[in-house]
Amino acid sequence: MEFSFSAEQEQLRTTLADFARRELLPHYGERDRDEDLPRGLVRKLGELGVLAPAVESRFGGQDLDHVSLGIAHEEIARADFNAAYVLLLSSLVGGILQTHGDDDQRGRYLPAICRGDAIAAIAVTEPGAGSDAAHIRLSARREGDHYLLDGEKASISFATAADLALVMARTGSQEEAAHGISAFFIELDAPGISRSRFKDLGSRAVGRGQLFFDAVKVSAKARIGSEGRGFIQVMQGFDFSRALIGLMCVGAAEQSVEETIAYVTQREAFGAPLARFEGVSFPLAEAAVKLRAARLLCYEALWRKDRGEPHGWISAGCKWWAPELSVHVLHQCLLLHGHLGFSLDLPHQQRLRDVLGLEIGDGTAQIMKLIVARSLLGKAARPY
Repeated sequence: MEFSFSAEQEQLRTTLADFARRELLPHYGERDRDEDLPRGLVRKLGELGVLAPAVESRFGGQDLDHVSLGIAHEEIARADFNAAYVLLLSSLVGGILQTHGDDDQRGRYLPAICRGDAIAAIAVTEPGAGSDAAHIRLSARREGDHYLLDGEKASISFATAADLALVMARTGSQEEAAHGISAFFIELDAPGISRSRFKDLGSRAVGRGQLFFDAVKVSAKARIGSEGRGFIQVMQGFDFSRALIGLMCVGAAEQSVEETIAYVTQREAFGAPLARFEGVSFPLAEAAVKLRAARLLCYEALWRKDRGEPHGWISAGCKWWAPELSVHVLHQCLLLHGHLGFSLDLPHQQRLRDVLGLEIGDGTAQIMKLIVARSLLGKAARPY
């Protein structure tokens, strides 16, 4: 078993780490205050080749493997957690379009996503359908060669900034559950679409909010794959993306640990550096070991994905454990800075607020534990 990156992967890591330190880290707090992720920055990420990089080169991607995809998420999130959201959504949407879209859809949308000229959102969640994601009510009624969409989506990342969205809509009955849901790729400037923005604790630059569809006319050609298969197709994409989310959270925590180590080796109390005191050094030692373990779990899931091996429950474990652990580590880093850590001038509070959102979004710890338990125990762990 290899525990090191290939030469190409290590080159990717160092290139992205240098870019992130130079271009992203110095202005991380500004983007939080401005509640904006500038389009120019998104295009720079496109120029780096990290937006939907697993997409085939003929559609603007880099043909990257999933481990390399993980490297990109970890390094970008170290410097700007919210910039990594663009990587995450472009990777998910790009993968779904490449696998399930037709040639016209791939040729029309993938190059713009890969360049950073278009931000893509994923619209699954609704006010009454969070963890119960298949309980979708937004309707898509077929009328000849088009559909009419009516309903609402909630808790959508880049709700007010996205140009395009992969939208889950019900084309069948509620009794059909997941098998009555279809996927549509929709340009968000279409007539009948309106948006609103939430006031969030963290990830303010992402602009989470709502999408409203009022008799929105969508061509049947905008449907991804066959009717009634959309939900299943999207959920299949979430298995590996949970490991990417884990690496985003680990990356943010790693950066705070690195900064905290520098601080406690220089700051003195009682005539000695803070690092000499075990009450300071032990939390950092624990953080380093636990973050390394979580990081390796995430890369194992992606490594298995590249090898075509089962990895679903491992990815679910990444999505449960890495955000939970990272929140704890970031809290400890904030505390180890004493009264300075409570200041908005230091980034630990922002990373803590930002990472907290992914303890909820894209599957709570409780749902992830259900996936793990049912994978290990089979029918015996199912209530029905």
